[in-house]
Amino acid sequence: MSPAEFVPPEFVVPRRLEAGPFVLEPLGPEHNDEDYAAWSTSREHIHATPGWETSSWPREMTAEENRRDLERHAGDFERREGFTYTVLDREGGGVVGCVYIYPSKDGTHDAVVLSWVTQRAAALDADLWRAVTDWLEKSWPFERVDYAPRA
Repeated sequence: MSPAEFVPPEFVVPRRLEAGPFVLEPLGPEHNDEDYAAWSTSREHIHATPGWETSSWPREMTAEENRRDLERHAGDFERREGFTYTVLDREGGGVVGCVYIYPSKDGTHDAVVLSWVTQRAAALDADLWRAVTDWLEKSWPFERVDYAPRA
């Protein structure tokens, strides 16, 4: 793998994870309305989530700015430069969070992973963290992942 590649060319990027009460699928502009409603009503909760405490996001944005952000994430996914998944409630299908898998810039880790769930789905945070941690170990080519632990 060249230094510019985040994942090897032969690696088949997972398009879906079904685990417990949620399903992960690639985030795209088709999720805009639900994604915007999910994070914009949970900003304080997200900032209190491990890994997000000092982040500048979420911040005040319009729905159109959010759509452009989702288009950027979808483009990163297609170029294999980073992978963002929407977290859907398996029963109701609505957006309850996101998972971001991007190259680490610290020189120590292969990838940095962040995730959040809405305030109303707060009880799922640790379950999501465990499911994603297992998924990364079993299905992804990373050896050293920076993903803020949960209690």
